[in-house]
Amino acid sequence: MATFSRSVEVDWSGSIMEGKGTAKAGTGAFSLPVSFPSRIGEPGGNTSPEELMAASHAACYAMALNAAVGRKGGSIDRTHVSATILADKGDAGITVTTSKLKVVAEGLQGIEKSQFEEVAREAESKCPISNALRGSLKIELETEVR
Repeated sequence: MATFSRSVEVDWSGSIMEGKGTAKAGTGAFSLPVSFPSRIGEPGGNTSPEELMAASHAACYAMALNAAVGRKGGSIDRTHVSATILADKGDAGITVTTSKLKVVAEGLQGIEKSQFEEVAREAESKCPISNALRGSLKIELETEVR
């Protein structure tokens, strides 16, 4: 089995409320501004750990779903996956509570539409990011075939 790693570096300046930073992918794929006020308020063009978590979950699930469909002898022409991370901010700080995945499959072939939700749930159970998050937060899945 091959082992691999990916990294992101954050360069932060200032205090929690007035400070800001930049999250840079080790691959050079992105460089994104981050700040705490935009994390819990209006984003204002900045990202947050929760948004990055949503991005990783959506991308991972899209791959896991298409792999699961392929193993069943099917294919999807186009897969749209959105992930929404829900968090509560209380006296104890921020608690991530839920990741809501919504998938829309366009051009499903080789699998009956009635079987898609079952295959989609199987894919969620094999998604590495889902498995890393499972037990720490609730994962919800909504499916649609067009």
